[in-house]
Amino acid sequence: MIKLAYPKSRRNPSSGIRVSSARHQAYGPTVTDVHERSLDAAALLAVSVTVAAWASAFVGIRYTGRAYEPGSLALGRLAVGTVALGLLQLARGRWVRPTPREWGLLVLCGLAWFGVYNVALNAAEQRLDAGTTAMLVNIGPVLIALLAGVLLHEGFPRPLVVGAGVAFTGAVVIGFSTAGGDPTDLLGAGLAVVAAVTYAIGVLAQKPTLRRLPALQVTFLACAIGTIGCLPFVGRLAHDLPRAPASATAALVYLGLVPTALAFSTWAFALARMNAGRLGVTTYLAPPLTVLMAALLLGETPPALAYVGGALCLVGVALTRLRTRIRPPGRSRRA
Repeated sequence: MIKLAYPKSRRNPSSGIRVSSARHQAYGPTVTDVHERSLDAAALLAVSVTVAAWASAFVGIRYTGRAYEPGSLALGRLAVGTVALGLLQLARGRWVRPTPREWGLLVLCGLAWFGVYNVALNAAEQRLDAGTTAMLVNIGPVLIALLAGVLLHEGFPRPLVVGAGVAFTGAVVIGFSTAGGDPTDLLGAGLAVVAAVTYAIGVLAQKPTLRRLPALQVTFLACAIGTIGCLPFVGRLAHDLPRAPASATAALVYLGLVPTALAFSTWAFALARMNAGRLGVTTYLAPPLTVLMAALLLGETPPALAYVGGALCLVGVALTRLRTRIRPPGRSRRA
């Protein structure tokens, strides 16, 4: 049998697409290069939509929480999101039957990220302002980056580790800024950490399912599972819904349509095309947007020290976006 020899290739760490190094150096960008860049651009656009929508969610939850209890708000939001995603799924028509292992991961993702996360986040925002909560919840990407390196074998590139460490330091600074001795603030901070942990668990459970299942289907099933998990709060939702002002109910519907149905879909789209650790850390951009939105719409701002922590979070994001340089084989360090 004749074996064909191909030039050595390199694998892009985010997309997994192999690109011939020799051909790239000799002839410049190839069709594969152009396709890879288009995938990166689409993924970055999806991430931008996700971050903006999730930033607005912290403000929406803070406002809606004045009329809805944490459990009823979670159930109402997820129910709206499930209906919207279900309609999109029917319109698309594509369905891939999940394997038993994939069903297990979907249940874990739905209960952790869509169920427990939303209830804990809603309860936290009844004790903390939107900006502070957003910054505390965003220790989640640090957990994602570290756990993905172990469980998903994504490794620990130096920029990712350093950036995650800097961003985590920012989250710690934010935590100190809220620790003024008020047990309510401390309980709120604890609930925000619970949300961060379940967020990380949900992302790590979701990532393997996207290797074979469509992103929209994964998001729809996880949201539906989360809705089922929140059904014990149906009585509370029935109590809150007729008593809530129309503006609060409109905000609840918005939370279901945009930060849930739209943003979780764009997140899944990007996650299927990007490294989980690197993608997770980009959500550190949400807290500054949340602070700005909360100041404009709710008239509330975090403690002064929290801004220092927010700045560290942004620096951490910038560091994680740096790519590790790969030295060509055979080249001396002192060339």
